[in-house]
Amino acid sequence: MDSLEPQIHGAQPEQSPLFLSIRDKVEFRRGSVMSRDNLLDALVGIGTVVHFAAETGTGQSMYAIRHYTDVNIGGTALLLDIVANERLPIEKFVVASSRAIYGEGKYRCAEHGVVYPRARSTLAMQNGDFEIRCPLCAKPACMEPTDEESPARPASVYGITKLNQEQMILTIGQTLGISAIALRYQNVYGPGQSLSNPYTGILSIFSTRMRNGSDINIFEDGQESRDFVFIDDVVTATVSAIEHESCMVDAFNVGSGVATSVMTVAQTLQMLMGTSVSIAVSGRFRVGDIRHNVADLTRIRGALGYEPTVAFSTGLRQFVSWVKGESIHADRYDRSIRELQAKGLYK
Repeated sequence: MDSLEPQIHGAQPEQSPLFLSIRDKVEFRRGSVMSRDNLLDALVGIGTVVHFAAETGTGQSMYAIRHYTDVNIGGTALLLDIVANERLPIEKFVVASSRAIYGEGKYRCAEHGVVYPRARSTLAMQNGDFEIRCPLCAKPACMEPTDEESPARPASVYGITKLNQEQMILTIGQTLGISAIALRYQNVYGPGQSLSNPYTGILSIFSTRMRNGSDINIFEDGQESRDFVFIDDVVTATVSAIEHESCMVDAFNVGSGVATSVMTVAQTLQMLMGTSVSIAVSGRFRVGDIRHNVADLTRIRGALGYEPTVAFSTGLRQFVSWVKGESIHADRYDRSIRELQAKGLYK
């Protein structure tokens, strides 16, 4: 079941190549998690619920607050309300959580050891200081892989809603004796992702701008980094969670375990796309963005046997090959930036 939101799927989602490619492989229902009737219809006879339904976009979530909480939190609450009160044969939940729940994540200070910094100061970033500092001594701290025991300190409304989704699913699963597994996805990319959403997914944003002949604007100093995980690895982890036989209530990171800078992403994508658009480091930033992230995969390796297999260089080539076969989407990035700027969220 999917609402096929135009922001993600375009103006005619049921005519898109992606939708047409899966239409005959699934029993599809167009509907919303905010509709009790839609959910009841979709849940009849279902044993495992894989819950990916959510609005995404860190920046957009900081002003579309009611909408994000209504869909992400309210929709999940309605789903669980039905499961708790109706006679349904649900035996397992698998929910798409996010690394956004951690906020800045795990760091190490030379003097104080492991620390978990809070969101960066807007004033410091306006002065060009983008790096993470120890919350105890204010000296520079080094990123470490963030594990699942790290405290949840989301820096955006989106991150808050994903944490809430995860907490509700795990709590109700534990209460009802139902398996509940939260998968904290890192930055997922690959063939099939939305190329029309200007609010999330730097690979789709960059590639769409390149195909439209538009220059690339890189936030901060370009050295901010992300853990990019290819869609095939994400599917493998998700299937492992679905097929895990014993009852389990737990949360797991799903990533590549490797951090890649945004500048590296832009330069590599430019080379593979064969474009000469300029890449400019603006020094500007979005409120709510984090500096770095990379996943510690120890727990998921041990419990589900997950091992990422697609290196970023390989996955990016597959992504570019797919993009080149798609129609060129309208570039709505500049409009999204103007919206953020009008709300005081782009500095």
